[in-house]
Amino acid sequence: MELRVLKYFLTVANEGNITRAAGLLHITQPTLSRQMIQLEEELGVKLLKRKGHHIYLTEDGVLLKRRAREITLLAEKTQKELSHRESGIAGEISIGSGEFRSSRCLTELLAQFQAEHPLVRYEIYSGNTENIKERIERGILDLGLLMEPEDISKYDFVRLPQKEKWGILVKEDSPLAEKESIRPEDLADIPLIMTRRESVKNELLHWFGKYAGRIEIMAGGNLLYNMASMARSGIGTVVTPVLECAYEGLKYVPLTPELKSGTVLVWKKDQPFSSAAQALIDFIRITCREEKHF
Repeated sequence: MELRVLKYFLTVANEGNITRAAGLLHITQPTLSRQMIQLEEELGVKLLKRKGHHIYLTEDGVLLKRRAREITLLAEKTQKELSHRESGIAGEISIGSGEFRSSRCLTELLAQFQAEHPLVRYEIYSGNTENIKERIERGILDLGLLMEPEDISKYDFVRLPQKEKWGILVKEDSPLAEKESIRPEDLADIPLIMTRRESVKNELLHWFGKYAGRIEIMAGGNLLYNMASMARSGIGTVVTPVLECAYEGLKYVPLTPELKSGTVLVWKKDQPFSSAAQALIDFIRITCREEKHF
């Protein structure tokens, strides 16, 4: 498979129409149709099905679309890295992160690094732990910021000093909003919205102690904005690390006993990096070792 043809296929898949896709690619419709037929013959599977003027993906086509995105992203990333090898510390660094207060520590590190290496650019990917680790494994991300507890045996890492402090987001007219802090018994037998990530969920269940059997999880999620919307609609109360954000109609109340989680910035062991990514890793290692606060 040629990279060029994969890009053709992605355009067809996204547009759902050969004529529009050909126009965007600045090639003729017969040429594009022929390329798609040859791609199907090369792979030995049917990728596209036609209904009138619209193009639909087969099951194999959906799989190829996902893989083609990853391949083209990795190819573009590699091209950017190689194009900057002779211009000093430059290029693009890709970093994945969840929604954390410790993101501020990371951005302050990036700002310090940027001051020394102004030609470096960044691509920030927001996602959950599983997505970020998967993209690191595939080489799409250079580094990832993850919440502990997490198995990081396959990675090199530094721990960031900022701790994530847990609490609840609850509607302002709820009796829970009148409390100064929330104890485990306060959340027994009420609908909750919280992470379904097992390692973190186990930490929360440990905090609930003898009330763990009376926890009612109505919904799960990994992005606080979406979970806050559910809480605002009355679906449940969000159990979450606090962020430096305000959510209309909701109030944050901390947990007691206090519950905190650490975060780690990870990257693959024994992997060759671009000069920019390696320079950032070296900078972070040194800075985190020398400074206790950012």
